[in-house]
Amino acid sequence: MGIRMHFPGSGMTANAYILSVLELVRKNARFFLGASLAALALRLLFVFRFPANVDDSRLYADIATNWLRHGVYGITDSGQIVPTLSRMPGYPAFLAAISAIFGLNNFRAVLLIQVLFDLGTCFLIVDLARRLLSERAAKAGFLLAALCPFLANYAAAALTETLEIFFTTLALDFAVCGLADLRDVDRSNPIQASGTWLACGLSVGACILLRPDGGILFGAVAAYLFLLFLRCWRAKRKSISTSAPHLIPIFRSGIILALGTVAALIPWTLRNLHTFHRFQPLAPRYANDSDEFVMTGFNRWTKTWIADTASVQEIYWNVPGAAIDIRRLPRRAFDSTGHDSPGHDSPGYDSNGRDSKDQRQETEQLFDDYNQDHEVTPELDARFAALAAARIHSAPLRYYLWLPALRIADMWLRPRTELLPSDPRWWEFDDERPWLAVSIVFGLVNLLYVGAATAGLLRARPFSGIGLFVLFLTMRSLFLGTLENPEPRYTLECYPVVIVAAAALLISQSNSGKSKIGKSNCNDRKPA
Repeated sequence: MGIRMHFPGSGMTANAYILSVLELVRKNARFFLGASLAALALRLLFVFRFPANVDDSRLYADIATNWLRHGVYGITDSGQIVPTLSRMPGYPAFLAAISAIFGLNNFRAVLLIQVLFDLGTCFLIVDLARRLLSERAAKAGFLLAALCPFLANYAAAALTETLEIFFTTLALDFAVCGLADLRDVDRSNPIQASGTWLACGLSVGACILLRPDGGILFGAVAAYLFLLFLRCWRAKRKSISTSAPHLIPIFRSGIILALGTVAALIPWTLRNLHTFHRFQPLAPRYANDSDEFVMTGFNRWTKTWIADTASVQEIYWNVPGAAIDIRRLPRRAFDSTGHDSPGHDSPGYDSNGRDSKDQRQETEQLFDDYNQDHEVTPELDARFAALAAARIHSAPLRYYLWLPALRIADMWLRPRTELLPSDPRWWEFDDERPWLAVSIVFGLVNLLYVGAATAGLLRARPFSGIGLFVLFLTMRSLFLGTLENPEPRYTLECYPVVIVAAAALLISQSNSGKSKIGKSNCNDRKPA
């Protein structure tokens, strides 16, 4: 299948015993107390010095307020409350619950509770690393999560990321438990195993209720189970192995996973059927309401050149509603200028023989027309669509391969300072010195995390769950490459996997010959 399947619980002896998270914490009380205090201090620093209350935060708060006070899941438009389906209900429900207890629009309470969720994520990573790797890896994973400035930074932002990361980690932890049940199906309790997969599905459902792209996690777990089913089916046909998981439990696990995920979406789907008379289990692709015009032409033109977060902030987010400056477009927004003949293969012309200087003039005219009233009309959108079609036709590989790859790389590798006052054009070194230093430090820290995780996946001894991890990282990265707005926060959902993989690298050398990589406690099914 191209992906090696390792199962939690393989190679376990009858007397093998791995400490539960609570026992691990009691045994290493000083370590966990110190790391927890450091984690709390780092997060409180961001909460009190750099709280982030952005446009999306205010939109979520508006929905939550209308839902709590008027019983309408809607936005305020010209003084009227209008039902909406542009945002999934998970985060507004979270804000409404906090508002009911601490008062409306109490963002300080929201951020402090998010800090608690983020600390919970750190302990879930402990459990995940403990099951997949070893006790030492669990401690390393906790330290990496506790001191991660990116997780801490988003705990201080009234956005979905902190809760999304928490439920992503919880779902992965339950998935690892479920895979352990499948490996030891003859000894596992079927009811307990079914409960584990149901909990995994409900956790994935919670991810989707926060952000629709949480469904990628469902796709990764389901794909892993499908590959496992195919491998075991082939093995049984050829009588290669009698120790492989049975087919029926694998199939049953996939069904229960799907039922748990779908069950979480049923109330939201029924509400949309009742209110809008349309089947809409997820928020629309562009987070628009049914009566809103979608700028498909502008969005497609954007994807013919955009590759970094700076362009998202300077161009994409400003449309519609604010002026845009053509000088902010990178060179790749215009096809290269030529010199001589108008032949189709000349570098100065697109495949239709049109001078690329005309393309720049056309773009300038589009910008001028838009800047008159800061609105994208259907006619203007059609002109953007025509320009996009010409650019795609002249350079299809750029549109379908190179730019998505650049967007993926940007989301993974750039400094994660988008919530701080740092200049997004950090590479121009034109920012104030303190914030330039922050950008450089954050960039280096991110490279260390991603580099250690990559090395952990490639060089450390194989560990259980590596196939699931690779599938999740690959599927999410490929999806993110299709977006018009490459934002580094979209890869944060992968950071629990990054941290566990980095922990695998950190212990691989020092624990050589003694580590228990690939071992887990088959008698300890539930996450802490």
